[in-house]
Amino acid sequence: MKNDSILQMEVLDVIKQKYGEIFAAEKKVADFVLQNPQKTVDSNVSEIAKQSGVSDATVVRMCHHIGYTGYYQFRITLARDLGKKQYEDIVIPKSIGAIEKLFHDYAENMIAIGRRMDAEIMWNCVNLLKKCNVAHIIAIGNTCSMSQYMGFRLGRLGIRSTYGSSAEFFMNHVNLADQDDIVIAISKSGTSKLVILGMELAKEKGIKMIAITDYAESPVSELADYVLLSSGEDKPFNYYKDYAQTNLMATIDALLNFVTNEEWIKTKQADRPEMILSEYKL
Repeated sequence: MKNDSILQMEVLDVIKQKYGEIFAAEKKVADFVLQNPQKTVDSNVSEIAKQSGVSDATVVRMCHHIGYTGYYQFRITLARDLGKKQYEDIVIPKSIGAIEKLFHDYAENMIAIGRRMDAEIMWNCVNLLKKCNVAHIIAIGNTCSMSQYMGFRLGRLGIRSTYGSSAEFFMNHVNLADQDDIVIAISKSGTSKLVILGMELAKEKGIKMIAITDYAESPVSELADYVLLSSGEDKPFNYYKDYAQTNLMATIDALLNFVTNEEWIKTKQADRPEMILSEYKL
C-alpha cells in the first residue's frame, strides 16, 4: 500500500488491516494504540515504548511495517482522525465572555508552566547563558521561528548566538563550536530527528546543552544537561491547536527575563542597533 493512500485511511483501520503482518513485539504497540488512541497522540515515541513494554526502535518499526514513514507521521495522522471527531463537537460561542475565557485559559496555562518549572534548573540555564561565548540555537520546522526570536533577543541582551532555518546551518555552527559555547535545542515534541543529530554532535564535543521541550521523557531531554519544560498541565493533544507556539514562547521569555542585565547591555553596547535604526521608524 502506497504511503499517500494510507494517509487517506483512518489509522486504527490500517492497524487492524496490517495486524497479521507485523511481529510479536510490534503487536504490543499496535494493541496499546488500538486500546488507547487518545493516549497515543498525547505521547511521544519514548512514552509509547515505555507504556507498550518495548524499545523506541520497535515503535518506529511498527509504524514502518504498516506503511508510515515514521512515528511522527503515524501520530499526526491518528491525531487528525481524532481531531475531526473533536472538531465536530466544538461549538464556539461568539461573545465577549468567550474571548475573555480564552485569554483566561492562556493565563492559567502560563501559571501552570511556572509551577512546574524547576527553579534550580532555570538558574543553571541563566548562568550558562551569561557565561557562554556563543549560544548555538537549534530547531527545525515551524519551531525555527522560535530560534530566530530567541537569537534576536539574545543579541539585544549582549549575548552572541547562531541560528538558522535548516539543519545544514546549525550543524555547521555546532561542528565549529568551542568548549565555552553552549547549545540550546528547541523541540516541542522532543523527538525531532535533526535536532537530535545536532545534540549528539554537541555531546561528542563536550558542549553543554539546554533543551526547551514539552516532554520530560524524550530523546532531546535525555541528551540535554538541563531541561526547561514548556508544558504545564498534561492535556490531550489537539490536532487543530497543537501547532501554537505560546508555551515555547513563554518559556523562552522567562529565561531571557532572568538573563537580562542592564549593565551588561551597556558594556556590550547591545542596544546600539536599535538606536541606529530608530530614525527609520515613525
